[in-house]
Amino acid sequence: MAEKRGRKVLNGVVIGNKMDKTVKVVIERLMKEPLYKKYIKRTTKLLVHDEKNECKVGDLVEIKEVRPISKRKHFLVTKILKRGEAEVIENKNNEVEK
Repeated sequence: MAEKRGRKVLNGVVIGNKMDKTVKVVIERLMKEPLYKKYIKRTTKLLVHDEKNECKVGDLVEIKEVRPISKRKHFLVTKILKRGEAEVIENKNNEVEK
C-alpha cells in the first residue's frame, strides 16, 4: 500500500491507557525562543488510537497521522519502540500487584 505524503510520524511516551482502544501520548520537542535565543522544552498531549489495546503506561511508541477517527483522535499507534517499566502498586493488604 502506498504511503500518502504529508502524514506526520512522531515518537512519544504513553502517559495514560484507561480508555478502550485509546492511549494518551505526550510528545516533547525543543523550540528556540526568538527573543533570548534559548531552547525551551514544549510538550503536546495527543489521544491516539490503539486497536489491540497493547500499550501500557511508560511505553515509547511511534504514531502516525491518519484520517479523523473521532473528535480528538487523529493519530494511530504504528509500533511500540520500547516497553516501559511495569508499575508496582501496593494495595491495602500489602500485596504487590503488577
